[in-house]
Amino acid sequence: MTDVREPRHDLADPKILLLDFLDHYRAVVARKMAGLGPEELRGSRLPSGWSPLELLKHLVYMEERWIRWGFAAEPVPHPWGDQDDEGRWQVRPEETVDALLAAMDLAGARTREIAERARFDDRAAVGGRFATAADAPTLGWILTHVLQEYARHAGHLDIARELIDGAVGE
Repeated sequence: MTDVREPRHDLADPKILLLDFLDHYRAVVARKMAGLGPEELRGSRLPSGWSPLELLKHLVYMEERWIRWGFAAEPVPHPWGDQDDEGRWQVRPEETVDALLAAMDLAGARTREIAERARFDDRAAVGGRFATAADAPTLGWILTHVLQEYARHAGHLDIARELIDGAVGE
């Protein structure tokens, strides 16, 4: 995924806009990861200590938690697998940037598949992340939340990447 252009300016359907912007930000994240070596992917230059690879894994699991486990109530083996017992992001030594980028692409394809079968105002199914219908947000709310997570963390990656090697922009 290398195309980082924003969606077409003539789009008006909110669901299509959100799905296309999610694709855009996944491409931005993938581009920010490109060219980083193993030390740069797993190391941190930030006081909070997260690494680019940890952030990428977080995005994969975040999207799965909200869309598959959340909206569709599909069983997800380890919905919090991006975190250790204290809630800090973690990456196992055998996990690679290529595998996590592929997982991000798969999560994106699954998000689009689930969203295309639902209406924007449909509420999340009960039984996955949400125990009651009162707790279940709409698809529109969930897609907006997932988009803001991607946009916010793409900005974090902008800063991390500039600190690592001076690369700026999308």
